Amino acid sequence: MALTQDDVSRIAKLARLQLSSDEQAALLPQLNGFFSIVEQMSAVDTSGVDPLYTPLSAVQEVALRLREDRVTESDQRDLNQRSAPAVEDGLFLVPKVIE
Repeated sequence: MALTQDDVSRIAKLARLQLSSDEQAALLPQLNGFFSIVEQMSAVDTSGVDPLYTPLSAVQEVALRLREDRVTESDQRDLNQRSAPAVEDGLFLVPKVIE
């Protein structure tokens, strides 16, 4: 799927970038090149391939550095909510912003 100049303009607008027409023209082949690489990578059959913890694990044994899953801090909800303007049932109350 190749992008057009209109696509680049729309992407720039969504990203809130102000690009001149020359900058957009220079960006178009770069974006198309990126999407070409993504399409090539998507075409590769990866069924039966286990995900890697790190790319290094493909060539050497890597020990996972996982910590023990245990509680290390006490519940300080009341202390943390003391400065909140409004709290109810342990939850912060905030003004409605969407109508």
